[in-house]
Amino acid sequence: MNDNQRRAAIASLSAGNERQLEMKKTLLTAVVGGAFILGVTAGCGGVTEDTATPSVAPSAAPSAAPPAKKAPADTRTPGQKNAQRAAESYLATAPFSRTGLIKQLEFEKYSKADATWAVEHVKVNWNEQAAKSAKSYLETQAFSRDGLIQQLTFEGFTAAEAKYGVDKAGL
Repeated sequence: MNDNQRRAAIASLSAGNERQLEMKKTLLTAVVGGAFILGVTAGCGGVTEDTATPSVAPSAAPSAAPPAKKAPADTRTPGQKNAQRAAESYLATAPFSRTGLIKQLEFEKYSKADATWAVEHVKVNWNEQAAKSAKSYLETQAFSRDGLIQQLTFEGFTAAEAKYGVDKAGL
């Protein structure tokens, strides 16, 4: 598969991932909202008409809850956030080298700075990416060990990552 075919396949998958993410957000909002409503109505207690007393036994005085910890402020720029989301999406659909992923993000019109920042902040094992890439190549083409190492380094994997990937692929 050449770079243009790979980019087209990834762009197609990326559009599907965006729809799937929106559906998950909608479902999560509905579930959280429903749980909140259930919690509020279940915690209200009730008053019976004939006794006018609470149906829930009184509890001890509320304890002082520790102050909530504030999450650290998100200092990412919108470009960095979007580039990081795109990088995570790409990694979920296909194996990439570090430099290959930066180039893909730049192809998608992210700045070099945002693309590099995003790739430095995603959680990824580049050796495992090389192994996935090597296995993918071997599913569709025949390679010698050295030829596959050369192909992986051409894609941007380091020599060590390429050797690891080829070893994991069984060559």
